[in-house]
Amino acid sequence: MKRTGEKKQIIYALLTVFLWATMAPAVKLMQDSVPTTEVLFLAGVFSVVFLLGRLIANGKVKEYRTFGARNYKVVFGLGFLGFFVYEFLYYFGIAQLTASTACILNYLWPVMLVLFSCLILKEPFTTRKVIAMVASFLGVVVLSAGGNDQYGAHPVLGIVGCIVAAVSYGLFSVLNKREDLDQDLCMPIYWGVTMVSGLIAGFVEGGWVMPDLRTWLILAWLGILANAVGYLIWAIALNDSKNSARIANFAFLVPVLSMLLSALILREQIHWNGIVALVLILGGILYQSAEKKK
Repeated sequence: MKRTGEKKQIIYALLTVFLWATMAPAVKLMQDSVPTTEVLFLAGVFSVVFLLGRLIANGKVKEYRTFGARNYKVVFGLGFLGFFVYEFLYYFGIAQLTASTACILNYLWPVMLVLFSCLILKEPFTTRKVIAMVASFLGVVVLSAGGNDQYGAHPVLGIVGCIVAAVSYGLFSVLNKREDLDQDLCMPIYWGVTMVSGLIAGFVEGGWVMPDLRTWLILAWLGILANAVGYLIWAIALNDSKNSARIANFAFLVPVLSMLLSALILREQIHWNGIVALVLILGGILYQSAEKKK
């Protein structure tokens, strides 16, 4: 895949920051109306239709005929790991915590991306990266010390769900970069796997309901913009960048904006430990970003 200028990747990353910051508040707004598995299925439908429509309009859908059996197997596996498993666990965490708390915990995934980049892609494992990781995990510890109004019925499970989701997506991002496949072709499959997995899990779980108009609008936003557009341009930015860890740093702006949006839309309180956690996380990342490129 041809490497393009870093400026374009930075613009893609910043746009993704805004779209992903809306995800936790949007999911929280729907959780009293429809089950998580139904959200995954219906939002997945919007994502797949949008992405396939884009491929058809660009004349690229015919390239699936030469995609190769091995690539299909890899993409199906990556879609299950980095999309269905990640989204399911993250949404579960949102249900057990406030949207802002879940979002902050979930944003350990860029740290996991840096870690797996060092382990799998053999990127340099520097002192600054270690300090950034330690600061981020200290942020999680501080965030976990919040009061009861930050948690739901199963706070420990919610925290674990968000952390495992972060591991899942961090690993996916590195494996996806290593494969270096055309993301235009991969993204419809990723969301198709999520859609089908959500449908199957929903039938097992039971309790499907008909969404109201507001929920349909939120599902459309989530499926088309936060999911389809957001994940597509992020994957392109990450894969086209010469330094995946540097692009990953932008993702740490998401919990900041998500916290503000959650306070505005959901009337969630901004807690002291959430602010301290963000300072630790962002401080570590800023310190890492100051590392001179060799």
